Amino acid sequence: MAKQVSSQKRTQGSSGFFRTLFQQRELALMVIPGIIIVFIFNYIPIYGIVIAFQNYNPVAGFFGSDWVGLKYFTQFFHDPFLGRLLRNTLLLGIYSLLWSFPAPIILALLLDQISVPWYKKTVQSISYLPYFISAVVIIGIVKNFCGIDGVFNQARMLFGADAVSFLTEPKYFRTIFIASGIWQNLGWGSIIYLAALSNVDPQLHEAATIDGANRWQRIRYITWPAIVPTTSIMLIFAVSGILGSDAQKVLLLYSESTYETADIIGTYVYRLGILGGKFEYTTAIGLLTSLVALVLLCIANFASRRLSENSLW
Repeated sequence: MAKQVSSQKRTQGSSGFFRTLFQQRELALMVIPGIIIVFIFNYIPIYGIVIAFQNYNPVAGFFGSDWVGLKYFTQFFHDPFLGRLLRNTLLLGIYSLLWSFPAPIILALLLDQISVPWYKKTVQSISYLPYFISAVVIIGIVKNFCGIDGVFNQARMLFGADAVSFLTEPKYFRTIFIASGIWQNLGWGSIIYLAALSNVDPQLHEAATIDGANRWQRIRYITWPAIVPTTSIMLIFAVSGILGSDAQKVLLLYSESTYETADIIGTYVYRLGILGGKFEYTTAIGLLTSLVALVLLCIANFASRRLSENSLW
C-alpha cells in the first residue's frame, strides 16, 4: 500500500512538473539558449581534465596519450612557489570576503532608507556604472590614478609628501586590488539585496514608527531579517570562491615587481599553461583547486544550514 502511494505521488509530481512547464513554455523557451551555451562551453570540455593524469601528446590525443597517474598533483605539492601562491590566493580571497562582501549589503540598506525617489535612482545609477565598464578599462583608470603622475600622488604632493610608485610596490597591491573591486562591483552587487528589501511590507515600518522605533531599530528588526536568507546564500557562494580570485584582473594589474603579493594560482596557471605549454600540470592544478572549492562550498552550506536554516540544499 505504501509503495502504491509513493508511486502515485511520483506520478503526480512528474505530471505537475510537465503541466507547469507547458503553462510557462514561453519562459522555458527563453532559457533553452542559455542551457545550450552552458552545456557546450562548460560541460563538454569537462572531459579535458583527463590530461591531468596523462603525459599529454596533442598528436596522440586523449585516447593515445600515456597515463601517469597522480604525477602532476605530487609535483604541485613540491612546487617551490606553492607557499607564495597559496598565501596570495587565500589572502586576496579572504580580504575580498571581509571587505567586498559586506559593501553591497551596506549600500542596499542605505539606499532603502532614502525616501526621495529621484535622489535614490541617481545614486543607484552612479553606483551601477563601473560594473558595465570592461576590466581592461577599469585597470587603465586605476593605473592612471595610481601612477607617479596620477591623481593620488598629485594629492600627496599638495600636502608635501613624496610621490609613491603604488603599482610597483608589493605592499600596495592588495589594497589597490580590493578597493578597485569594491568600486566596480558595489552597485551591481546591491541589486539582489534591494530586490529582497522590496518584499518588505511598508506597513511594518509604519507600525514600528508608531511604536517608537528609531531608524536603527527598524533596520535591525525589520530590514535586516528580510535579507538574511539572501545574505546566507550569497555568503556560501563567496566562501566557495575564496580560491577563485579574479585572475584576469590580477594579470592586468600586476608586474614582476609585485609577484611577492600578487602572484596567485590563476596567474601561475596562465603563465605555465598558456604561455609555457604545460597543459597537464596546469590542468592538475585547476582540478585540485576546483575540488577544494567544492569542499569549501559543502562546509559553508552545512554551517549555514545549522546556524541560519538557510542553505543551497
